[in-house]
Amino acid sequence: MAEVNIDSWTPADFESAGVLDLLARQSVEGFITGLHASPDHGFSVEFAEHRLYNTGESTRHIDWKLLARTDKLFTKRYEEETNLRAHFLLDASASMFYPGGRPAKWEFSIRVTAALVHLLEKQRDAYGLLYFDRDLRRVLRPSMGKSHHHLMMLHLQKALRSKAEDYGRQTLLVPALHELAETMPPRSMLVLFSDCFETGLSMEDLAAALQHLRYKHHEVLLFHVVDAETELAFDWPNRPYTLVDPESGKQLRLNPAEYRNAYREHAQKFRDELSLRCGQFGIDLVEADCATGHIKVLEAFLRRRSRRSK
Repeated sequence: MAEVNIDSWTPADFESAGVLDLLARQSVEGFITGLHASPDHGFSVEFAEHRLYNTGESTRHIDWKLLARTDKLFTKRYEEETNLRAHFLLDASASMFYPGGRPAKWEFSIRVTAALVHLLEKQRDAYGLLYFDRDLRRVLRPSMGKSHHHLMMLHLQKALRSKAEDYGRQTLLVPALHELAETMPPRSMLVLFSDCFETGLSMEDLAAALQHLRYKHHEVLLFHVVDAETELAFDWPNRPYTLVDPESGKQLRLNPAEYRNAYREHAQKFRDELSLRCGQFGIDLVEADCATGHIKVLEAFLRRRSRRSK
């Protein structure tokens, strides 16, 4: 895996990273405040200080004071227990920098990552960062603490300023997932941001890679990031266009109205199959329209997670 460094950064990069951190904090703090934050509201399955009591376990670690306040049984979590290790994997292929002129899928993914990193930091869980295009690039190995959090924000800010030309044009998602399935520490969490657009990608191969991750007992969160208006609905004005594949460079001239119904049917079939496979493997799939904005998508995702964890 290629290592990414920040030796070429300018002072502006470091200064603006604080802005990204502030925006991430605001996104998460508003959500937590709205829920009247309690021990069972969080991002990870295992919480920072408590976890729900399971019938049959020893009662000697039950937090009786918390029982009195919440009327629920929680057991105490000790420092020697392994914290969650979250690996954020961002698709850095050229298609993720689409569309131009409004928030791109790449920017959306970075902003959601920053918000979730802030939440994990509050829970004292470890997190790391990786990119993939044709290769898997490890940026930061999972860790925690103020210095690691600051470094994570610096890398995310650097990525926010980057362009498609800074990465490989094409993507190889399946090999990256298989490699991570074998190299991540046991029972890690993988948070994947991708549009799943790849020439020749078959659902069978993608499903096999996702199943490999679950076989290794990793938890997987898949943010399927798209621009719904143009990439799913194919809603373009009725006139000829020359469409260019940002990854292969191939061009196709057509009138969208002539192919809209067939395109929508094909796109919906892919989404249905992806949803079915994720459901079969116990993978949390988030259909994320980048035009909706990261805050709305993030709030819906966190609310669903908090309901499931109660």
